[in-house]
Amino acid sequence: MNILLPLCAAVLQAASFTLDKAILSLKRVGFISYTGASFPLVFIITGVIFFIVRPELSVGMFGSGRWALIVLSVVGSAISNLLYYRALKNDALQEIQALDLLQAIPVILVSSIFFSDERNPYLVFPALAAALAVVWSHWDHHRIRIAKKTLPYVLWSLAIAPLSAPISRALLLVWSPVSLELVRAAGMALIFLPFTLRSYRTLSFTAWRLIIVTNMLTAVAWILFYASYQRSGIVYTVLLFSLQPILVYFASLFILKERAHRKKIAAFGIILISIIFAQIMA
Repeated sequence: MNILLPLCAAVLQAASFTLDKAILSLKRVGFISYTGASFPLVFIITGVIFFIVRPELSVGMFGSGRWALIVLSVVGSAISNLLYYRALKNDALQEIQALDLLQAIPVILVSSIFFSDERNPYLVFPALAAALAVVWSHWDHHRIRIAKKTLPYVLWSLAIAPLSAPISRALLLVWSPVSLELVRAAGMALIFLPFTLRSYRTLSFTAWRLIIVTNMLTAVAWILFYASYQRSGIVYTVLLFSLQPILVYFASLFILKERAHRKKIAAFGIILISIIFAQIMA
């Protein structure tokens, strides 16, 4: 059962990111209007899930400084999303997703240092191998090729990811994944509220339909991702979630008609071997 949570999250998020790129490729859809439309929808969709599942949500859950962790989580995610969709608007989908996995390396290392139960070498080393495989697949002429408008997102995610993962894990000791995502989504919707009215004026009916679908996928994916954090830990979740960029890569080939690269196909094989090894040994 534990393996299904991050795997399902990876599949759903890969489908969502593929749709995101398709939406941002439409006329009159910019990253500002897209984020303004998306986060209120994520809040509404998560709210529906909340009323179906009915997990605990009380004022006491914000105590002991947890409210500050939630604020940090929301603000960090808001900046990450704004930079991510700015990069996605201008760069190839497969490039963004593969570079996104770079943050897995500091996340794994920091988690292994600060959490004793995350120090399983049968998880840490395969997870690092999977992340490094994606880095290698983007290594060209002695450097990683990164587009100019993508670089701010990469630098920010490398800085914030090692902090956001432990914050999420600390909150999930008290919070349920659904409750946490509901509160986070509410905060994100408030931050992006100034962009929401603009999105209503500029987005077409076709864009809205796709935005609703992609945000349904991503809302469920994040809940499953947090559930995996809670049950299996950070390193195990990051390892299995390494499949997401490769799934997106194949989607970009067959759906968006982006160009194939042999090194990225080889990276996919390394990630699969890492996951199988960790699943058997751990």
